[in-house]
Amino acid sequence: MKEVRIIDLPKYEDLRGNLSFLEEKNHLPFKIERTYWIYDVPGGMKRGGHAFKEQKEFIIALSGSFDVLVSDGNTKKTFSLNRSYYGLYIPNGYWRQMENFSTNSVAVILSSTFFSKDDYIRDYEEYLAYKKHE
Repeated sequence: MKEVRIIDLPKYEDLRGNLSFLEEKNHLPFKIERTYWIYDVPGGMKRGGHAFKEQKEFIIALSGSFDVLVSDGNTKKTFSLNRSYYGLYIPNGYWRQMENFSTNSVAVILSSTFFSKDDYIRDYEEYLAYKKHE
């Protein structure tokens, strides 16, 4: 589980408002191939609930807050994201689920791959079997 980690991003504070940024070769351990965002999540709903065979992700709470539950098949850990100047790096091979979205939260996800439905493992029992044969 040590590969999954919070990565701090630069934060420049100013009376006019703060500025943060990220650069793929400077802050992320992968090349960005796709970016998507999740928003308007109804109360009590969960997102994710899958693992990727190849895709790596970096998740940032641009607005509001939410939790990301991560599992390696043996250990589960919850990361609370609630600031836009850090994010959660999740390598391939980890189960992830996003939950406890606050009102008006926005999650942005930077991905190492283009979308491929074949890269997803959407059933947790199937994921556990995959991990045993990895």
